Amino acid sequence: MKFAAIAGCLALVGVGGWYGGRIAVENVVHDYILEHPEILPQAMEELQRRQNAQQLAGVRSTVETPFPGAVLGNPDGKVTLVEFTDFACGYCRQSLPDVKALIENNPDLRIVVRELPIISPQSPEAARMALAAAEQGKYPAFHDAMFAAGQLDDETIEAVARKVGLDMDRARQFAASPTAEAEISRNLDLASRLGFSGTPSWVAGDRLISGAVGIDRLTQAVEAARES
Repeated sequence: MKFAAIAGCLALVGVGGWYGGRIAVENVVHDYILEHPEILPQAMEELQRRQNAQQLAGVRSTVETPFPGAVLGNPDGKVTLVEFTDFACGYCRQSLPDVKALIENNPDLRIVVRELPIISPQSPEAARMALAAAEQGKYPAFHDAMFAAGQLDDETIEAVARKVGLDMDRARQFAASPTAEAEISRNLDLASRLGFSGTPSWVAGDRLISGAVGIDRLTQAVEAARES
């Protein structure tokens, strides 16, 4: 029905000229949308996907390439979910059960965690220590323990680092290194280019998602990334 109507309008373009044909097509499209409003969310979703793809163009590889060791789930997973996070972020802490569920339900999932320390004055120090933990192969343990600590201050960061078994001299040296600082600067730049202004923020395939959106939406994003 729809295609027949559009075909008829295209024929009118030839018979009635460009202007008359355009009016006919607009009328058919208008009427079809009124009769089938369910296509609007689909159209908006596709528009959003295309806009996201444009934002990701040129930076996707960088976004999806983890700082060495800063990965949750399967480090060799074929499906990638990226999370921009801050240890001072309550919504990031709220999302932890969702992240764990995604890992349990998707053995092929690699979660690339990008430190985005923007909330608290202590956030950068925690982020640098997390990168030091990644350098020692203990990022997941530090990540979970830091969020479980429930507060962010110098003493807690130090205590968590010791708890997960970091070589503290090596960790302090790495946390203060240009390498750690460059990674944080890179993440701040990537977040800005992707339009993220808070945490948690997520990238899955062509989807850019902001906030603690829940397990259902994250699962849908992971599935879409797998299909793509």
